[in-house]
Amino acid sequence: MTIPSPISGVLEALHFAANKHRDQRRKGAEASPYINHLIEAAELLSGVGGVSDLPTLQAAILHDTLEDTTTTPEELDKIFGPEVRRIVEEVSDDQSLSNASRKQMQIDHAPHLSTRAKMIKIADKIANIRSMVETPPTKWSLERKREYLNWSARVVAGCRGSNEALEHLFDDRVRAAKVSIG
Repeated sequence: MTIPSPISGVLEALHFAANKHRDQRRKGAEASPYINHLIEAAELLSGVGGVSDLPTLQAAILHDTLEDTTTTPEELDKIFGPEVRRIVEEVSDDQSLSNASRKQMQIDHAPHLSTRAKMIKIADKIANIRSMVETPPTKWSLERKREYLNWSARVVAGCRGSNEALEHLFDDRVRAAKVSIG
């Protein structure tokens, strides 16, 4: 494995994620390509959070590959190295658990994540809240949206202290979402 330049390393992760998620769409009414979410998370880390660390940006782009595709940890390790694989594993849910258990595990594990993983979690939640408000999932009730906001806040509470700019944006997005959805 050669050490990529930051730009080529980001592009390599984008290409890999785009290929792995090629048939997936977001749950919103517009059913946007799933890769848009991954790009947004990495863009938030870089643009808002000031993150320029290549493994963190790559892991942000790859953060759903273990959960939502046939990608294996070994594959991530071989292509992107053990550092990126470990970060992606940290932010990945155990798909063998029930949805309720996975949600509780995110809350319970958030304080114990690495700083890199915490920042990715916050960026992911910011992107999800934006999507929920701007292009809500068609079958989500008002109550489910409120539950998502409350749950996200509990996850992010365990991630605080990792990136002040992302934390402020998260708080702003939650406040705006509460106003928007009522």
